[in-house]
Amino acid sequence: MSDQREPVPHLPAMTFEELLEKVRYEGAYPTRERAAEAVRLVLSGLGRQLTGDERVELAAHLPFEAAAILTEQIPAIEPLTGWAFVKDLATRTGAPPAITRWDTGTVLAAVATLAGNDLLTRTLNQLPAGYALLFGRAELTQAA
Repeated sequence: MSDQREPVPHLPAMTFEELLEKVRYEGAYPTRERAAEAVRLVLSGLGRQLTGDERVELAAHLPFEAAAILTEQIPAIEPLTGWAFVKDLATRTGAPPAITRWDTGTVLAAVATLAGNDLLTRTLNQLPAGYALLFGRAELTQAA
């Protein structure tokens, strides 16, 4: 009996255009192009932070175009905390951190919906502190 799990192929729950429209609506962006910029920025940043099975599974839950943005990134050697992730994205674009935080939360909330609860939990367990809020979840910590 094999103990290895067979990968379960997933079909994305929405098309890339539907993802862009969801991000445009939820983020109150004036155009789909502005939503696409946010999606590209945040997914490329996330692709630099994720590794392993969670990266592969998350890509399988995303529309093809979004999965390509995520997986074409080389994972960083040093993972960033949630706030450092936002600051890094802001530095890359020259946008203010508050706007970048808005973009990040909007895109990652859509990603969380596509990922589902189990995969999102495993993904958050892989990432350093500070990402739960970016994905629209409370970040619970043990009392000292």
